[in-house]
Amino acid sequence: MEAMTVFTAIGIILAMGYGVLNGFRDASTAVAAAVRTRAMTPGMAVAVAAIFAFIGTFASTSLGSFLVQRLEIPLHDGVPGLALLISALLTAGGWGLYCWWRGIPASSTHALISGLVGASVATTLTSGEPAGASLLFLALGVLLPLLLTPLLAFGLSYVLVIPATWLVRHDTAKDVSVRSQIGQAISSCAVALGLGLQDGQRTGAMIAVVLITGHVIEPGPISWTIQLTAASCLALGVLFGGWRITHTLGHRLVKIDPLRGMVAQSVASLMLYVGALALHLPLSTTQSVTSAIVGAGANQRFESVRWRSVLRVLRIWLATPVVCAVVAAIIGLAVYPLTQL
Repeated sequence: MEAMTVFTAIGIILAMGYGVLNGFRDASTAVAAAVRTRAMTPGMAVAVAAIFAFIGTFASTSLGSFLVQRLEIPLHDGVPGLALLISALLTAGGWGLYCWWRGIPASSTHALISGLVGASVATTLTSGEPAGASLLFLALGVLLPLLLTPLLAFGLSYVLVIPATWLVRHDTAKDVSVRSQIGQAISSCAVALGLGLQDGQRTGAMIAVVLITGHVIEPGPISWTIQLTAASCLALGVLFGGWRITHTLGHRLVKIDPLRGMVAQSVASLMLYVGALALHLPLSTTQSVTSAIVGAGANQRFESVRWRSVLRVLRIWLATPVVCAVVAAIIGLAVYPLTQL
């Protein structure tokens, strides 16, 4: 029982830390374009993002509840299951910190899911029991969004720039800039709301799964206390969000004007809403926003995209599932002896 308590406490701390880190990294993703085009000041952008991320976490529990149901199946009960979750959360947190330090907008979603897959494999090797049919769901949850999200966000943004520029073809550059900055400020709030719907609910789901696996609560709907905890962690991370990734998105990858920034953020927020509320699919805020910004910036007469930097980011995206799965499996094997004490 003491081991169960210790592992549960560690799991809760890591899940909360995962939420703070998500906010810390994805805050810059949500507001990078608005700050780059001076639609919002950095201080205002971060404050607004924190508020809307908090609201987004409370707006719905559909994605969180869906993830809890899916994750309950492959987990072993008690300490082995907690060890699996701890391995995945440690891996996702470590990879997120590494990418933040390098200033690379990488997906915490794929890092976590890949970590769960890798840790599940380690659990299967040590226990001899299959980890469950939901491993297929977890693997597809990495591979399909990894391929489809960037392509869809890039394509939609690239195409929608055409009607957007056509609608303002007779307006003065000043009028277009002012209206686009207002629209971009609104779309930044929409992205932050989507951050709460996706990352906030995912944090709440991880906290709930830890508590269920540790026999602290019974399976069921996510309670408001778990939502409050997840929302507070995400908002806290947003308030202290780092600007390394903002610099990458705003200066190293592409140069965009307020109109294209508004289009990109609108596309990204729409994808996050559909993924969370309609499809119950965990989408990466980072990949959605980054790909949309590059797509909108690519649709210009002059070359504005720094493709060498984009390829560098793509390499990290492709490496994320492999690295996180392998590292989580290694950590899972290392932690296994502790589960036998």
